[in-house]
Amino acid sequence: MTVNDDNPSPTQFVRLMPLLFVWLWSTGFIGAKYGLPYAEPFTLLLYRMLATLLLLAGLALWLKPLWPRQPSAILHTAVTGLLIHGLYLGGVFYAINGEMPAGLVSLIVGLQPLITAVAAVAFLREGVSIRQWLGLMLGLAGVALVLLEKLGGIAEVPAFPLWTLIWCVISLLAISIGTVYQKRFGQGVDLIPGTFIQYCSASLFFAIGAFAFETREVSWQIEFLLAMGWLILGLSIGAILLLMRLIKLGAASQVASLFYLVPPVTALEAYLLFDERLGAVAMAGGLLTVLGVALVVIKKS
Repeated sequence: MTVNDDNPSPTQFVRLMPLLFVWLWSTGFIGAKYGLPYAEPFTLLLYRMLATLLLLAGLALWLKPLWPRQPSAILHTAVTGLLIHGLYLGGVFYAINGEMPAGLVSLIVGLQPLITAVAAVAFLREGVSIRQWLGLMLGLAGVALVLLEKLGGIAEVPAFPLWTLIWCVISLLAISIGTVYQKRFGQGVDLIPGTFIQYCSASLFFAIGAFAFETREVSWQIEFLLAMGWLILGLSIGAILLLMRLIKLGAASQVASLFYLVPPVTALEAYLLFDERLGAVAMAGGLLTVLGVALVVIKKS
């Protein structure tokens, strides 16, 4: 079989995977803002998960991957799904539904790499160099600068309920712990079956939340259908499969550091789509964040 030189090699694709993931992940906050006016958070997420499960089932029938047989592997995968999809997405969507700006939600959960790095050292015994710690702190400082400008300064009262911060913290802790948990316990499960089990776990969580706390009413407008289509194909299929692959290929703290790039990218998308402008402080914070990520993910030669 001849190889077409025009096509990117597997190594080249692996190098592009982080950039593609950052872009896809950043659009999730924009998609949530578009979709939430037409459905409550858990209801929207339940429909999203169920539709994604149908697509993954068809993909599994086509690819015929190896499904896990050990109950412990299935349980660990389900726990990962509850954390990375259930609690993380639930927190993000409820914060945005509570009128917190999508860009601000992205900034708060963008603190995840620092928590993941600490958790990776504590539970996975991963080594983090002084250079990487410096990168993590620079990334944290960059996010803080953008956050400061988004809040309009310390003295100004936020224009959203403070309880939305609780949802952001839940989301932040869930994605951080879930990344480490996946690295520690989820490496023996194939990608498609693992993601399918994770979405089953998240679907059960969203179903309980929707039936317990929401009316489950949906306004099936074209805007809602377009937002759902992107959330399913771009995020639940594309971004999550990339995330699981990246976790498998790299150290948990290095994978987590990619999330520092999401807030600047989200801010750019918010500018293009909603005319949300960045000031000098936010732009400086974005550049500082990129530098911090580079220090963490670029290996010393």
